[in-house]
Amino acid sequence: MSGWRESQERLLTRRGMLRGSSRGALVSLASLTPGLCRSTFADDPGEKTESLIESIQQEVIFPGRSNGVSWFHPRACLVPGAAGPEVLMTLQSISGSDVFGPVHWTHSTDQGKTWSAPRPLTGLGRKSLGANSEVGVCDVVPEYHPQTKSVLAIGHNVYYASNVLARPQGKRWPVYTVRGPDLSWSEAQPIEWDNPKADEIFSCGCSQRLTRPNGDLVIPLTFGSRGIPHRSVTTALCDFDGKTIRIRKTGTVLENKVRRGLLEPSLISFQGRDYLTIRAEDGRGYVSTSEDGLKWQAQKPWSWHETGEPLEMSTTQQHWLSHADELYLVYNRRTEENKDVIRWRAPLYIAKVDVSSPSLIRSTEKVVFPMLPGIGNDPKKVALMGNFHPVTISPQESWVTVGENFPANQYRGNTLLARIHWKPSS
Repeated sequence: MSGWRESQERLLTRRGMLRGSSRGALVSLASLTPGLCRSTFADDPGEKTESLIESIQQEVIFPGRSNGVSWFHPRACLVPGAAGPEVLMTLQSISGSDVFGPVHWTHSTDQGKTWSAPRPLTGLGRKSLGANSEVGVCDVVPEYHPQTKSVLAIGHNVYYASNVLARPQGKRWPVYTVRGPDLSWSEAQPIEWDNPKADEIFSCGCSQRLTRPNGDLVIPLTFGSRGIPHRSVTTALCDFDGKTIRIRKTGTVLENKVRRGLLEPSLISFQGRDYLTIRAEDGRGYVSTSEDGLKWQAQKPWSWHETGEPLEMSTTQQHWLSHADELYLVYNRRTEENKDVIRWRAPLYIAKVDVSSPSLIRSTEKVVFPMLPGIGNDPKKVALMGNFHPVTISPQESWVTVGENFPANQYRGNTLLARIHWKPSS
């Protein structure tokens, strides 16, 4: 295994761009996987529909496969400033299955060419509960709130016993911290929701949310009650004054009673309509639409626009990306290539959404991150890419960031960035 890691590191440093593990520097993945960074289809998609994606370039931000920290859950937001935009990203180390270190943050002021050394984020570390038990925070998503000129980072609490994920978990809820205009972070605090049907868990971890023009938030929630195995999904309309989130009202409840139900919903507003994409545990992912972010249509499986065939997905989140007059979904799915990969979490794909259906236009599907060869070329030992986040950087470029979940390499994985370059507007 060590020989494999050394060969991968030699490939990563071929261009002489890595500067150590404390600061991020970028290196192309093209030399790792020649020919893999292309559009990929499970079958012939038939008649092709054009998309606005011109090219996708993959890079390594933090090299964790063989040295340094393996940074996971990398999620970025764009913060405007007088001296130019800042990209702020939260992330945390991974050392085992759902075992995460304290939440950190890093930033870039040169469009992601270099990154600051990650620093701990106030109040989002681990706290001892005694008897080898700890509580931490994970699945954090930062977003800029223009009305208060603040960055709001929301995750949820998680419990560990002897440094592994505690089973069963204690009660779970969203936890957030705010970076104000003075650039200082607030103490962490919970979102409060008095709902007896959420007495075991309610969470918006990993979720994209909406900021309305008046500063209100629409936050997607997954929630569940003690003794009921499945979780449901809804949305919450919230006040936010730059310091405190308060839930004002909640919307339609969506359910799927297979296994753990509906999880990790993500929101986007596009051309006057709100869209919700949802992780599920019945071999599907789901989509719903709303005119106001609260009253939701019954969810329907993600399917191909050309044929109506549902996509095969395995309990993995999906996320949104919009550009100009087009809406896109980023996702994992089953193909012949990855049928032996855990939860089919590599490669990572993007496709254009037909918003009238809504469904995915198969002929526009492209690879965001290719599936890299596994240890010993074993497809069951590849790096997984199921925890990712898209962000719009400029009219010309959007990003997707992901941390490799690499159990076969003792959870030593790279932190990756894909630059999606858009075609010039006509």
